[in-house]
Amino acid sequence: MKQKKIANVWAFLILLAGTVFMIAPFLWTLSTSLKEQRNVFEIPPKWIPNPATFANYNEVWEQSPLLNGFLNSLIIVVTVLTIGLFVSAMSSYAFSKFEFPLKGVLFMGLLGTMMIPYSVVMIPQYIGFSRLDWVDTLLPLIVPGLFGNIVVVFFLRQYLAGALPNDLIEAAKIDGCSFPRIFWSIALPVMKPALAAQAALGFMGIWNDFLGPLIYLHTPEKQTIQVLIASMQAMYVSQSNFPLIMAAAVIAMIPVILVFFFCQRYFIESLAISGIKG
Repeated sequence: MKQKKIANVWAFLILLAGTVFMIAPFLWTLSTSLKEQRNVFEIPPKWIPNPATFANYNEVWEQSPLLNGFLNSLIIVVTVLTIGLFVSAMSSYAFSKFEFPLKGVLFMGLLGTMMIPYSVVMIPQYIGFSRLDWVDTLLPLIVPGLFGNIVVVFFLRQYLAGALPNDLIEAAKIDGCSFPRIFWSIALPVMKPALAAQAALGFMGIWNDFLGPLIYLHTPEKQTIQVLIASMQAMYVSQSNFPLIMAAAVIAMIPVILVFFFCQRYFIESLAISGIKG
């Protein structure tokens, strides 16, 4: 018992140190965003601004097209997640519960695409989208995601293997349910925790994406929030106006924090894969 208590204390201390190490940059960003420019490089550094001001948030919102960046990022996120997750859910259900020729080969081929780095397909994709006249539009960032994500398909397939017994599907077939009805009324509700977890992860990934929007979006009014913040860095770093940059970063983080706050319980539910007993 004594050794167990000592181990728990060490585990707690390690986790506490990791928590402080991870949350300190966010707290410093928030603190800097509330400071005046002349107080940023004070020695010793002050975590609590004195005086604290919200003028940086008003100024950065008025001087830069952050609203356009928010709307553009929101259009991409909502469209890709709504359609892409539904397509991924159908694909995972088919790979998990259907039997068809070359099922294993097709699935392994899809998994193989995960090994291809984005830098390999970046130039061919850009050439293809430029020939379609999609450059400087949101289409290159939306259309590929509408066909699903192999990582999500793999995760949902493994989830369904443990959470949705085949006996329940067979019972639904005996009751006269069609394949679409089984998917919509049985499989999709069972996948709800996993879908919510993947939606939260997908939201953070798409919202924080920088390379794709940087390649395809050139007009400031069409850029996403992350590209706008990067362009602001080039503008304000020369002026040493770090409070404005930090204020923009905090504004961009708010949707991610809210999504993670409301969806964090689904991460646990999706990992605790449970079957239907009885």
